[in-house]
Amino acid sequence: MDSHARTAVRRSFANTRFEVLPLAGVEDQVAYLPPGATVTVTASPTRGIAPTIVLAERLAAQGLRVVPHLAARLVRDRAHLAGLLQRLEASGIRDVFVPAGDAPEPVGPYAAAVDLLRELADVGHSLDGIGITGYPESHAFIPDDETIRAMAAKAPYATHIVSQICYDPATIAAWVAAVRARGIELPIYVGVPGAVDRARLMRISLRVGLGDSVRFLRKQTGVVARLMAGYTPDDLVVRLAPLIADAATGLAGWHLFTFNEIAKTEQWRRQLLDLSEGAHA
Repeated sequence: MDSHARTAVRRSFANTRFEVLPLAGVEDQVAYLPPGATVTVTASPTRGIAPTIVLAERLAAQGLRVVPHLAARLVRDRAHLAGLLQRLEASGIRDVFVPAGDAPEPVGPYAAAVDLLRELADVGHSLDGIGITGYPESHAFIPDDETIRAMAAKAPYATHIVSQICYDPATIAAWVAAVRARGIELPIYVGVPGAVDRARLMRISLRVGLGDSVRFLRKQTGVVARLMAGYTPDDLVVRLAPLIADAATGLAGWHLFTFNEIAKTEQWRRQLLDLSEGAHA
């Protein structure tokens, strides 16, 4: 990694988002994050959106920048959405992430993320940021051409894109290039796993219904041994350094899927920053 790429990576890790699951004990783990860190809170299809909002409110009260997931398939109707927005505004929460969600059937009229995004625009809101999902690899159930059309439909309502987990830097680079070639200029946060081991990742994924993560790991036979022993995304970060350093790609930073291994993930991030700083000096 040359000095320019190293500097870019160091700067990019100063703009890191930490994704957490609304499970017992997560608030103790969040205490390891730096003051004012950006924390995104997932929504589980098996538990509904209520635990997401409750945890988001608690974390916002601690001075963190919180981004709750408003999963479209978990929102009952327009009144439910308006109530959620009121709670977020009362807590000072100004950013949300809008996925479709993994619920097999929607609880209301919003089957896709774009449906809820349109309703958000119609209802009106005071949000500063709205994130949408990007898929560097093919979705398990949705054809590629459909995900491309969906992103084009969602982009006008969004302020940024967060990519799903992908271990192949070449695939990520090709996807970023394709997004830009289609005229979508939204900033992109690159999604990578934090410092978690495979066994925990699989266990939590099954527990909270994160089907995409389970399917993803089952396909990634080349990294299973490393994941079983304990995974950190060093190799992926190093190989993505040229992409991060290229301002034309519009990469805003990193989105770390912590799976609630927050202390280990933050320790890894700090070590990477320290190493980069030492090498730069």
